[in-house]
Amino acid sequence: MGGLACSNDDAGQRNAGVRLLTCYQTLAKRGAHLLDSLLCGKAPQQWSHYPADDAIDERHGYQWFYHSHAPGDRTGSTEHGHIHVFARSPAWTPWADVTGEQEFARVLDIASPAASTRHLLCIGLDAKGVPQSLFTVNSWVTGDAMMSAASTVQMIDGLRLSTGHALIDEVIVAITSLYRPQICDLMRQRDAALIDRAQHGQGTLDDESMEVLSELRISPDQQLASLR
Repeated sequence: MGGLACSNDDAGQRNAGVRLLTCYQTLAKRGAHLLDSLLCGKAPQQWSHYPADDAIDERHGYQWFYHSHAPGDRTGSTEHGHIHVFARSPAWTPWADVTGEQEFARVLDIASPAASTRHLLCIGLDAKGVPQSLFTVNSWVTGDAMMSAASTVQMIDGLRLSTGHALIDEVIVAITSLYRPQICDLMRQRDAALIDRAQHGQGTLDDESMEVLSELRISPDQQLASLR
C-alpha cells in the first residue's frame, strides 16, 4: 500500500525542538497558557470544539480543533484534552499515492469517501498545555476519512498552519517534525490494526470497539535531550 519512508532528520528535529521551546518561553514570559486564545480562562466544556467551527487554514489546506472528553471515556488517561489535525480537500491530492490508496481502499473495503477532510493525527495535552501523547483514531470517531500510512505521513510532512492561533499552530507543526520517526511508526501500527480487523469481515472503519488505533506517550524534554 505504498512505501513509507521514515529516515531520521536530526537537524530538522532539533530545529523543531528549538521552535517548540521558543513557544513555551514566550508563554512563560507572558504568564499565559497555550490554550488561552481558545478557552479565555474558562474550563473547556466536554466534547465542545475549540474553536467552535475549527481552526482552518484555507491557504495551506489544513485544520484542527481542540476538545476534551469525560474522564471515564479514556480510562487511565491524564490528558487535559487533545487536538485533532486534518488535511482539507483538495490539499491531500499532491501527497496521495494513487495506487497505494486504491489498495488501501480495497483491503479495508472503503467506498469512495465524500468527506472533505482526512484525519491525520491527535496530540494529547496535559493541564499545563504541554504535549504528552500522540495517537491515531478510527474513522467513526471523527466522521471523516483516512488515507494510508504513507500518504498520511506525506501530508503531515507538508503541514503548514496559519489559522490565527499562532502559538498553537507552531506547537502542532513543531511536534509533528520533532516526532516524525515515531509518527511513522504510529501510522504503521494504525494500518496494521485496521488490516488485521479487516480480515474478520466488513465494517472495520465503523467498528466502535476500535477507537484508538495506536498511541505513544511523549516527553518533549526527553526527545530534545536525545537529539543533543
